[in-house]
Amino acid sequence: MDLARDAEEVAGQLDELVAPAGEPENAVLVDDARVVRWAGPAFVLFSLILLPWIVYLAYSLPSRQLSADYDAAWTGFDVMLLATLASTGYFAFRRSRYLATAAAAAATLLIVDAWFDVMTTLPGQRLEPIALAAGVELPLASVCVWLSFHTQQLAGRRLVLLLRRGRKTRTRRR
Repeated sequence: MDLARDAEEVAGQLDELVAPAGEPENAVLVDDARVVRWAGPAFVLFSLILLPWIVYLAYSLPSRQLSADYDAAWTGFDVMLLATLASTGYFAFRRSRYLATAAAAAATLLIVDAWFDVMTTLPGQRLEPIALAAGVELPLASVCVWLSFHTQQLAGRRLVLLLRRGRKTRTRRR
Protein backbone atom coordinates (compact mmCIF):
# COMPACT_ATOMS: atom_id res chain seq x y z
CA MET A 1 0.00 0.00 0.00
CA ASP A 2 2.98 2.33 0.36
CA LEU A 3 3.35 2.39 -3.41
CA ALA A 4 -0.29 3.49 -3.84
CA ARG A 5 0.13 6.19 -1.19
CA ASP A 6 3.37 7.37 -2.83
CA ALA A 7 1.67 7.46 -6.22
CA GLU A 8 -1.17 9.54 -4.78
CA GLU A 9 1.37 11.92 -3.25
CA VAL A 10 3.11 12.35 -6.61
CA ALA A 11 -0.26 12.97 -8.30
CA GLY A 12 -1.08 15.55 -5.63
CA GLN A 13 2.25 17.32 -6.08
CA LEU A 14 1.83 17.41 -9.85
CA ASP A 15 -1.71 18.67 -9.34
CA GLU A 16 -0.44 21.61 -7.29
CA LEU A 17 1.89 22.67 -10.12
CA VAL A 18 -1.00 23.47 -12.47
CA ALA A 19 -3.92 25.63 -11.40
CA PRO A 20 -7.44 24.73 -12.57
CA ALA A 21 -8.58 26.60 -15.68
CA GLY A 22 -10.05 30.04 -15.02
CA GLU A 23 -13.44 28.98 -16.36
CA PRO A 24 -16.55 30.18 -14.51
CA GLU A 25 -17.85 26.68 -13.82
CA ASN A 26 -14.65 25.77 -11.95
CA ALA A 27 -15.75 28.26 -9.29
CA VAL A 28 -18.44 25.81 -8.15
CA LEU A 29 -16.97 22.39 -8.85
CA VAL A 30 -13.45 21.24 -9.74
CA ASP A 31 -13.16 17.68 -11.02
CA ASP A 32 -10.96 15.76 -8.60
CA ALA A 33 -11.78 12.25 -9.79
CA ARG A 34 -8.74 9.99 -9.53
CA VAL A 35 -8.76 9.17 -13.26
CA VAL A 36 -8.87 12.87 -14.15
CA ARG A 37 -6.07 13.65 -11.68
CA TRP A 38 -3.90 10.97 -13.29
CA ALA A 39 -4.91 11.87 -16.86
CA GLY A 40 -2.86 15.07 -16.90
CA PRO A 41 0.50 13.51 -16.05
CA ALA A 42 -0.23 10.32 -17.99
CA PHE A 43 -1.17 12.05 -21.23
CA VAL A 44 1.78 14.41 -21.02
CA LEU A 45 3.99 11.32 -20.57
CA PHE A 46 2.31 9.59 -23.55
CA SER A 47 2.90 12.60 -25.74
CA LEU A 48 6.57 12.77 -24.68
CA ILE A 49 7.02 9.06 -25.41
CA LEU A 50 5.54 9.68 -28.85
CA LEU A 51 8.29 12.19 -29.76
CA PRO A 52 11.11 9.65 -30.24
CA TRP A 53 8.66 7.32 -31.99
CA ILE A 54 7.86 10.05 -34.52
CA VAL A 55 11.57 10.61 -35.13
CA TYR A 56 12.09 6.87 -35.51
CA LEU A 57 9.25 6.64 -38.05
CA ALA A 58 10.52 9.59 -40.02
CA TYR A 59 13.86 7.87 -40.53
CA SER A 60 12.90 4.19 -40.67
CA LEU A 61 9.75 3.98 -42.78
CA PRO A 62 10.21 3.56 -46.50
CA SER A 63 9.42 6.71 -48.41
CA ARG A 64 7.30 4.68 -50.79
CA GLN A 65 4.80 1.90 -49.97
CA LEU A 66 2.34 1.77 -52.85
CA SER A 67 2.07 5.51 -52.41
CA ALA A 68 4.48 8.40 -52.49
CA ASP A 69 5.39 10.04 -49.17
CA TYR A 70 4.30 7.06 -47.07
CA ASP A 71 6.79 8.08 -44.39
CA ALA A 72 5.50 11.67 -44.30
CA ALA A 73 1.89 10.48 -44.04
CA TRP A 74 2.54 8.29 -40.99
CA THR A 75 4.87 10.78 -39.33
CA GLY A 76 2.32 13.56 -39.86
CA PHE A 77 -0.44 11.40 -38.43
CA ASP A 78 1.61 10.71 -35.32
CA VAL A 79 2.29 14.45 -34.96
CA MET A 80 -1.49 14.98 -34.93
CA LEU A 81 -1.82 12.19 -32.37
CA LEU A 82 0.88 13.86 -30.27
CA ALA A 83 -1.08 17.13 -30.37
CA THR A 84 -4.31 15.48 -29.24
CA LEU A 85 -2.62 13.51 -26.45
CA ALA A 86 -0.78 16.62 -25.24
CA SER A 87 -3.94 18.75 -25.34
CA THR A 88 -5.85 16.03 -23.48
CA GLY A 89 -3.15 16.06 -20.80
CA TYR A 90 -3.11 19.86 -20.64
CA PHE A 91 -6.89 20.17 -20.32
CA ALA A 92 -6.97 17.38 -17.73
CA PHE A 93 -4.32 19.20 -15.70
CA ARG A 94 -6.40 22.39 -15.92
CA ARG A 95 -9.71 20.59 -15.19
CA SER A 96 -10.99 22.39 -18.27
CA ARG A 97 -14.30 21.82 -20.02
CA TYR A 98 -12.27 21.41 -23.22
CA LEU A 99 -11.06 18.04 -21.93
CA ALA A 100 -14.19 16.42 -23.40
CA THR A 101 -13.34 17.58 -26.92
CA ALA A 102 -9.63 16.83 -26.70
CA ALA A 103 -10.23 13.37 -25.25
CA ALA A 104 -12.79 12.54 -27.95
CA ALA A 105 -10.33 13.62 -30.64
CA ALA A 106 -7.54 11.58 -29.05
CA ALA A 107 -9.80 8.50 -28.84
CA THR A 108 -10.69 8.86 -32.49
CA LEU A 109 -7.09 9.17 -33.63
CA LEU A 110 -5.99 6.24 -31.44
CA ILE A 111 -8.65 4.00 -32.96
CA VAL A 112 -7.77 5.13 -36.48
CA ASP A 113 -4.08 4.56 -35.74
CA ALA A 114 -4.75 1.03 -34.48
CA TRP A 115 -6.87 0.21 -37.51
CA PHE A 116 -4.41 1.44 -40.10
CA ASP A 117 -1.39 -0.01 -38.31
CA VAL A 118 -3.00 -3.44 -38.51
CA MET A 119 -4.47 -3.08 -41.99
CA THR A 120 -1.39 -1.63 -43.71
CA THR A 121 0.95 -4.29 -42.35
CA LEU A 122 1.64 -7.36 -44.44
CA PRO A 123 -0.48 -10.33 -43.24
CA GLY A 124 2.51 -12.32 -41.95
CA GLN A 125 3.76 -9.35 -39.88
CA ARG A 126 0.54 -8.33 -38.07
CA LEU A 127 1.29 -9.75 -34.63
CA GLU A 128 3.14 -6.63 -33.43
CA PRO A 129 0.52 -4.08 -34.58
CA ILE A 130 -2.30 -6.25 -33.19
CA ALA A 131 -0.50 -6.47 -29.84
CA LEU A 132 0.11 -2.69 -29.83
CA ALA A 133 -3.54 -2.03 -30.68
CA ALA A 134 -4.86 -4.43 -28.04
CA GLY A 135 -2.36 -3.48 -25.34
CA VAL A 136 -1.94 0.27 -25.78
CA GLU A 137 -4.00 2.11 -28.39
CA LEU A 138 -7.48 0.69 -27.78
CA PRO A 139 -7.25 0.72 -23.95
CA LEU A 140 -5.99 4.31 -24.09
CA ALA A 141 -8.83 5.18 -26.47
CA SER A 142 -11.25 3.70 -23.92
CA VAL A 143 -9.83 5.96 -21.19
CA CYS A 144 -10.23 8.92 -23.55
CA VAL A 145 -13.87 8.03 -24.21
CA TRP A 146 -14.48 7.80 -20.47
CA LEU A 147 -12.75 11.14 -19.87
CA SER A 148 -14.87 12.78 -22.56
CA PHE A 149 -18.12 11.34 -21.22
CA HIS A 150 -17.21 12.10 -17.59
CA THR A 151 -16.28 15.68 -18.45
CA GLN A 152 -19.61 16.19 -20.22
CA GLN A 153 -21.48 14.85 -17.18
CA LEU A 154 -19.50 17.13 -14.90
CA ALA A 155 -20.23 20.13 -17.14
CA GLY A 156 -23.94 19.42 -16.72
CA ARG A 157 -23.59 19.30 -12.93
CA ARG A 158 -21.59 22.54 -12.97
CA LEU A 159 -24.31 24.23 -15.01
CA VAL A 160 -26.97 23.18 -12.50
CA LEU A 161 -24.87 24.51 -9.61
CA LEU A 162 -24.25 27.80 -11.41
CA LEU A 163 -27.95 28.20 -12.16
CA ARG A 164 -28.82 27.50 -8.52
CA ARG A 165 -26.22 30.03 -7.40
CA GLY A 166 -27.64 32.60 -9.80
CA ARG A 167 -31.21 32.06 -8.53
CA LYS A 168 -30.09 32.44 -4.91
CA THR A 169 -28.28 35.67 -5.75
CA ARG A 170 -31.32 37.12 -7.56
CA THR A 171 -33.62 36.07 -4.69
CA ARG A 172 -31.41 37.82 -2.10
CA ARG A 173 -31.33 41.05 -4.14
CA ARG A 174 -35.13 41.36 -4.15
